[in-house]
Amino acid sequence: MSPTRYRKYLINIGVKIGNKGWFPRSSDFGSEPYLIKLGDDVIVGQRVSFITHEPGTMVFYHQLGDKHLDLYGPIVVGNNVIIGQEAMILRNVTIGSNVVIGARSVVTKDLPSDGIYAGIPAKFICTTSEFYEKHHQNFVDLKGMSPKEKRVLLENMFHEVLKD
Repeated sequence: MSPTRYRKYLINIGVKIGNKGWFPRSSDFGSEPYLIKLGDDVIVGQRVSFITHEPGTMVFYHQLGDKHLDLYGPIVVGNNVIIGQEAMILRNVTIGSNVVIGARSVVTKDLPSDGIYAGIPAKFICTTSEFYEKHHQNFVDLKGMSPKEKRVLLENMFHEVLKD
C-alpha cells in the first residue's frame, strides 16, 4: 500500500491527521484509532504503538460480576513531532509541538512543547534549542543526493573513526 493510500486508510478508521507527516504501516494505531489526533508534520517511526485503552482492568472482572469495565483515553500529538522507532504512547497523553521522542521510549504523561524526551518512562533530556545549539554544526544536508553520493560523503566524514 502506498503512503498516500495508507494515510487515507488511517483517516477512514478514525485517526485525525494534520497536513503532511509520515506513518509507516508497521505502526499500531490500536483498537480505538478514533481517539488519536496527530498534528501537522508528524513523523512516526517504525513499530510505534498508540495505546488508547488500559487492559489492566481485566483483573477486576471477577469483582464486577457481569460488568466489563475498561479505561480509555485520547492521545493528542502536536505539530512538528518525531516519534522514534518502537516508542509506545499511552492513553490520556498530550504531546506538545516541536518534540522529539527517542526510540523505544514509553510516554506515560504529557510532554510539553519544544523538548527532546527519551527513556522508560520518557523523561526530558533538553530543549530543542539546546539540542540545535549543541549539534547544528554536525548537521548534514543529504537532500537530492543519490545513495552512492550519500555513502561517499558519510564515509569521508567518518573516515578516521571507521578506519581499520
